[in-house]
Amino acid sequence: MQDYGISTFAIKGEDTESYYTHIVSALNLRPQITMDDGADLVSSLLFIALDRLNDVHPKVREWASQLSAEERHALLNDIIGSSEETTTGVIRLKAMEKDGVLKFPVVAVNESDTKHMFDNRYGTGQSSMDGILRATNILIPGKVLVVVGFGWCGRGIAMRAKGLGARVIVTEVQPVRALEAVMEGFEVMPLMEAAKIGDIFITVTGNLKVIDKQHMDAMKDGAILANSGHFNDEINIPALVETAGGRGRMIREFVEEFKMPDGRILYLLADGRLVNLAAAEGHPAAVMDMSFANQALAAEYLVKHGKDLESKVYVIPQELDHEIARIKLLSMGMDIDTLTEEQKKYLASWESGT
Repeated sequence: MQDYGISTFAIKGEDTESYYTHIVSALNLRPQITMDDGADLVSSLLFIALDRLNDVHPKVREWASQLSAEERHALLNDIIGSSEETTTGVIRLKAMEKDGVLKFPVVAVNESDTKHMFDNRYGTGQSSMDGILRATNILIPGKVLVVVGFGWCGRGIAMRAKGLGARVIVTEVQPVRALEAVMEGFEVMPLMEAAKIGDIFITVTGNLKVIDKQHMDAMKDGAILANSGHFNDEINIPALVETAGGRGRMIREFVEEFKMPDGRILYLLADGRLVNLAAAEGHPAAVMDMSFANQALAAEYLVKHGKDLESKVYVIPQELDHEIARIKLLSMGMDIDTLTEEQKKYLASWESGT
């Protein structure tokens, strides 16, 4: 980034304090367009502009407190809009829209087919298993692997785990997704039942305390806990620490061993953070290129149309999504058919029948 004069605030292995220090550094540049990954930057910006300083991280509050009320409100003046990369971020942004606190348009990149169908499924599926293998070096064939959540990320992880020889169990709260998992050949059951037989658990729900104390109490000796959801809230780590009587022993770089009161051992990977990023290298570039294409087109779309958009969450127009897929196919040396004019007319007509 130095060659291009781009300010970059990032380190490998950052903690929460340095994470929010980086957010402050970005906000200090007075951005006009933001590209978020979990909506932390947008939520911090809105909390500051709404004078809700008690709701932001102390590091952000310290910086914002040095600004006058007028300066805090003015942070929104130059914002054209934002784009969001993740499922978790889109959930938060839709909640902001519903509560009427969203003050500029946001393009939900994650909702594009060329993002969630490929990045989430194939990228998260491969990189999550990569993270687990790098952290533990365990043999996957024959293991009972529990995928908690069968969204696009869960679909990808289940597919890759099955391909590696695991017996895959899916847990869900959404009946259509659970039914799809059954039709795909996976076992489906409540997490409380899966907790008793799972060897490896990986959460991908975007929700809070999905693996809770009662689940950990039921797990067998040697169970491994990992997360590929956006935040490290999906596993109730405070409850795990409390039950074990304190932090565990690091037996490998990303593997923390917790000894339970009854003598069982549970292993937590990468402190419950995204195992594919913390313990591995994230998605391959060959799938991220489509996500970045969506981000670039989202920024262009906001520049061209931002002034005409309401403070809502939008999706990139379908024709742009299709164009990304077309270019991706070309890059892979693939081509597809095109409709004839007669076929287009037929599909647009109601008059032709059997």
